[in-house]
Amino acid sequence: MNKEEIMEKIIERIKSCNACRLAETRTNVVPGEGNINSPIMFVGEGPGEEEDKTGRPFVGRAGKLFDKILESVKLNRKDVYIANVVKCRPPKNRVPLPDEVEACSPYLMAQIETINPRVIVPLGATAMKYFLGNDVKSITAARGKLFDWKGDIKIFPMFHPSYLLRNASKAPGSPKYLTWEDVKKLKKMYDDFMTENKSR
Repeated sequence: MNKEEIMEKIIERIKSCNACRLAETRTNVVPGEGNINSPIMFVGEGPGEEEDKTGRPFVGRAGKLFDKILESVKLNRKDVYIANVVKCRPPKNRVPLPDEVEACSPYLMAQIETINPRVIVPLGATAMKYFLGNDVKSITAARGKLFDWKGDIKIFPMFHPSYLLRNASKAPGSPKYLTWEDVKKLKKMYDDFMTENKSR
């Protein structure tokens, strides 16, 4: 099976999953989307209301800001892969509970294994803790830094776009300003990986 076929099988399984309570209240599962050959994979916390309606990740207000962040460095959704820690919306957009994260974890791990990205970008504290555990105390301390993970994969945490919506300032040192710094670093990594691939 090629990568596309493997990812289709993973998505089929996600669609029929009833492994935790989130399946009872979902409208749609939100498996993820994007370029399965990308060196960069973004992982958010879980779907929100708009995502639950459409079955697509990052399409609400935070999603529109996410698109703008990518566009600011001439990237778009087709260049990266976007997924969430949990594939069904937690009621009232609450943080996913540990058993929900655990129930959904095999799907995310299967997606990571299939894509085999060079860098995973957890958006926000919940996604960051999924990858880095409790070693890193806060997203503010971890964002913009590279952490070793499994194999040769690096973790590069960034603020969640919904956090940026609540913190509108673009002053130096503000979350929006820092995100601009981070996405420029990410674009450089992306360009370096693409150049490396061409020269192989």
